[in-house]
Amino acid sequence: MALFKDILASNETLFKNDIALEFDYQPKITPYREREQRIVAECIKPLFNEKSGKNVFIYGQPGVGKTVSCKHITVELEDQTDDIIPIYVNCWQRNTTFKILYHICEKLDFKFIQNKKTEELFNIVKQSLNKKSVVFILDEVDKLEELDFIYMILEDIYRKTIVLITNYKEWIINLDERIKSRLMPEVIEFKPYNQEETKGILKQRIQYAFHPGVWDDDAFELVAKKTFEMQDLRTGLHLMKEAAHIAESKSSRKIILEHAQQSLNKIEEFTVKNPGDLASDEQLILETIKKNSGKRIGDLFKLYQENNGKLVYKSFQRKIEKLEKSKFITVEKTEGGVDGNTTIVKYKTEKKLTDF
Repeated sequence: MALFKDILASNETLFKNDIALEFDYQPKITPYREREQRIVAECIKPLFNEKSGKNVFIYGQPGVGKTVSCKHITVELEDQTDDIIPIYVNCWQRNTTFKILYHICEKLDFKFIQNKKTEELFNIVKQSLNKKSVVFILDEVDKLEELDFIYMILEDIYRKTIVLITNYKEWIINLDERIKSRLMPEVIEFKPYNQEETKGILKQRIQYAFHPGVWDDDAFELVAKKTFEMQDLRTGLHLMKEAAHIAESKSSRKIILEHAQQSLNKIEEFTVKNPGDLASDEQLILETIKKNSGKRIGDLFKLYQENNGKLVYKSFQRKIEKLEKSKFITVEKTEGGVDGNTTIVKYKTEKKLTDF
């Protein structure tokens, strides 16, 4: 009897390459985004002929491949030519002109940049970049505290394509007219993956990340279903990694339905974040909901404004969606009735250990 054939030895692992489960991992092929990548590539193409390219505005909800697709384009650029410099900036990490310029100087390997002012750094960057062509990719551009950098490169960098990435379509509508009129971007929406596309991407990552045959079909189907429901690929990648760790902790050679279900339970327990980590406007909205749980979203917006809230209604709705995804609140939409279609927002009380 092979009593121990399904037990994982202490020096064995189910993973072939767990880095492939990171959302920023660059697969050789970015599936289901070929059309969007072609549009961006067409905007960049004039740079190959030493002409300025077209600018691009990309929007779509989190986890739909915006960043991965653009990073894939930068890799192809680096492989094809030295005459076009791709510069990727995460504006969450570098949210001021000075921080962005300092980052570019480091990328271009400039020395002795300490203690230099913003204008001095830009002069260094400008002199270097104007010798070639540039593709600027500003990811999470809505996190910028100021827009001076965009204006400066629009005015003073000769041959460039600027790619702006955000979750919010409305961001460009509220853009300063001086910048908007100079950008004139191609607008690309990254729509959520459908169910088959979601499964296809997760299967691709399984091939990269795990040894063959370790995933049970039922376990995979549960992860794929939850990922599609959340419409966020990052959820699926996290669930796959967590399920594998659970399987390994039990010395199992297979990731089965039980392991996938336990990983799902964990993500639901820990999705609730600390309210102190929220931005100030989000904290104000959450506090308003807490005091008025069960009210309609329109009534909550009026109460929010009375408490000196500054957001417009569309931005307020977006924050409500974010708070719901983070499990701070629940949103119930009802159709018909005396008041027509209504959205009821409720504060989600903290879970007790006994609830788990």
